[in-house]
Amino acid sequence: MTAAVPSRRVIVVGAGVTGLLTAVECARSGHRVTLLERGPVPNPESSSSDHHRVIRTLSADDADATGRMIAAHRRWLALETLLGAGFYRRVGVVTAVPRERLARVCAAGAAAGVPVRTVDPERLPHLRWPTGSAAVLEADGGVLLADRVLRAAARWLAAHPAVTVRPYSPVAGVDVDSAHVLLSGGEKLGADLVLVAAGPWTRDLVGHPVVLHRQTMVYLRPPADAARWWGTAPAAGGLGADGRAWVMPPGGGALLKISSDTVSREVSSTADGAAQDHAPWVARLFEAAPLSGLERYAVAAVKECHYATAADAGGAVLARVGPAVWSRPACGGSGFSQAPLVAGRIVDALMKGAA
Repeated sequence: MTAAVPSRRVIVVGAGVTGLLTAVECARSGHRVTLLERGPVPNPESSSSDHHRVIRTLSADDADATGRMIAAHRRWLALETLLGAGFYRRVGVVTAVPRERLARVCAAGAAAGVPVRTVDPERLPHLRWPTGSAAVLEADGGVLLADRVLRAAARWLAAHPAVTVRPYSPVAGVDVDSAHVLLSGGEKLGADLVLVAAGPWTRDLVGHPVVLHRQTMVYLRPPADAARWWGTAPAAGGLGADGRAWVMPPGGGALLKISSDTVSREVSSTADGAAQDHAPWVARLFEAAPLSGLERYAVAAVKECHYATAADAGGAVLARVGPAVWSRPACGGSGFSQAPLVAGRIVDALMKGAA
């Protein structure tokens, strides 16, 4: 028989999607968890808070990444049952690709067991496609209703006897050598393992170098004659004249959302330019024109969010920065969808006695 893993003390700093799901998995594995968050739980100012985030599995040029996302996809389906909430809209994800790469992308999907098929762009007339592009649909992809995920995980944790949720508990520092967490009020907490997943603020706590970005997102209401079409529309990427824009469809309480890499910019801190007029960035996003007839859509809201990428390699990262301290400072564009994988790695570290 396999010996039972002893219960350990885990501190999770940050109640975004990574922190919440890691706390869930640690509690399910029999560990005692303290979740610290600088604001309410869930926090609407968290970088995880949003109407929706895309989830897809195929990375045509990276078989390992595809394998990881297949595992994450399975875990998200299981989390819907565990958390007792429907938050995954499997509406599909369609991506524009250059026609010369179409066969390669479809072959990669077949090799990985990811169902993909080509779609005639003319059948998606409300999306604006780059010249010379084809469209590939990943049928099992879709959108995660982000705020619904956060609320469901927070409810589950609040009801679990092995979890202590501490909102309005800002952290002043983390001793990466001793795995002690210092709260702003002077209280010091110790644990067998600490995960710092405080989004853009993580680098200030553990000194993990990352690059901060501010992103503008615009939420729209479609014109009446297009509303029915949008009711069954997929998520879509690679749109606009330059192929850098994304569209998230409305549904499940979420609005239609557009964004683009063209309105992502580096900032020195979350406070840098916080009061900046976002109108020029909205105008630039409209110039990217991911939708046909965009002038007919009504702007319902504009949101500025922050995300971080690894300073050395870009993208997301999870790193062990001390004997018992892990850091998730960078989320990148796929940080939300990969959160179950981070949770699994932290549980593995506990099981292996890495702390």
